[in-house]
Amino acid sequence: MKIRNREELTSHGYRQGRKLALDIIEYALEKVDPYRATKASVRLCGRTLMVGDYSFDLGKVENIYVVGAGKATFPIARAIEEILGERITEGIIAVKDNQKRPLKRITVEEASHPVPDERGLQVCRKVFEIAEKAGSKDIVFCLITGGSSALCPCPVDGIPFSDKKIVHRLLVTSGADIMEINTVRRHLSAIKGGRLTSRILPATIINLTVSDVIGDDIDWNTDWTTADPTTLEDAVQVLKKYHLWEKIPDSVRTYLSEPSPEKETPKDFTGKLLYSHMVVKSRTLCEAAAEKVRDMGLTPYLLSSSFGCESREAGRFLASIAREVKLTGNPFRPPCVLIAGGENVVAVDAGAQGFGGPNQELAASAALELKDFDTIVVCTMDSDGTDGPTPFAGALVDSSTWRTATEKGFDVFRTLIDHNVTPMLKETGDLIDAGADTGTNVNDLVLCIIH
Repeated sequence: MKIRNREELTSHGYRQGRKLALDIIEYALEKVDPYRATKASVRLCGRTLMVGDYSFDLGKVENIYVVGAGKATFPIARAIEEILGERITEGIIAVKDNQKRPLKRITVEEASHPVPDERGLQVCRKVFEIAEKAGSKDIVFCLITGGSSALCPCPVDGIPFSDKKIVHRLLVTSGADIMEINTVRRHLSAIKGGRLTSRILPATIINLTVSDVIGDDIDWNTDWTTADPTTLEDAVQVLKKYHLWEKIPDSVRTYLSEPSPEKETPKDFTGKLLYSHMVVKSRTLCEAAAEKVRDMGLTPYLLSSSFGCESREAGRFLASIAREVKLTGNPFRPPCVLIAGGENVVAVDAGAQGFGGPNQELAASAALELKDFDTIVVCTMDSDGTDGPTPFAGALVDSSTWRTATEKGFDVFRTLIDHNVTPMLKETGDLIDAGADTGTNVNDLVLCIIH
């Protein structure tokens, strides 16, 4: 079981709907398990290594190296080590705090997320050391999953690491989506935007990833080694769009204001021995949820797998559909379950001192709109088990949330404005505890059960 506080979550409110929501989540998370997916798609047959549709003759390979970082990287590394065993020469991966488990051939190090720290920088330097050992008869596995930007950071020359951390912090609270955030990060990183490839070549590169990007674009998921279509000017425009240009450190602004061919990221790796395989797609989470709903005898409606707006507004939008369904049977007849996936954002004003995350804000916003509807449940969580900077995965709410919060002295609307929903949801008993680690990391999952 991924959810640790199931008893608390189902002890109040619309219990039947809450139990259904948690059953759906548990099933969906199992279906996006990176360890199982890797074991299913990477196989060793004699001396032939099969990776998805690709095959590699290990009889011609001298060394196999493994590098990587991310919130879903450890289970992939574990599977690769079990498959290849002593064929692995050396490896290192970075995982978030409390994810570290021992492996025999691959070193596992913890680092900070979402804002990077020195531990991640040290891992990145070791990744470079391994990459530069690789020769033309070697294979380098790159296990890149969501969170790698923070867990394995290294700024380009001319930008202090402390300044790169400031940019990370500004971006994740700006309201920018993950592709915009990574557009900036790529151009300030010595490893992202395909820059690691130049250190690894002429060795063969095999990317394995779990998608946490809307649309499951392989290049955005594996951007240590794949060519970068964005430019320095694109990074500048993102910073200006979110009014960050004047807030970023001088070193970053100077670097981006003086473009040159040498500063640009690689744009083309045609003809290089570069292979990528996605072991889990983000959309699979929503599809698995729909499958479980059907097994329960209910009707699922997958609204979108690409939610990507302000979390408060996403909550209001979802609640408005739920009310319409309940009151008029339009556009769907109850009982039914609305499903959505993606990655919503929260724009936090400078100086805000609240504590919360995008999924918790979505849930609190929905709860405010559904306070008069006793048989509607909204459940929303980050699939990796941590919503924003909190140790909680998300929240499970219904009409009891607003009533309990009000009785305990909370103004639900005010907590949303102040981005301080976690303390309120903790008091109402509606926070989802997944132990800060589910073992996977695709997109968020949003459920709305309507009876």
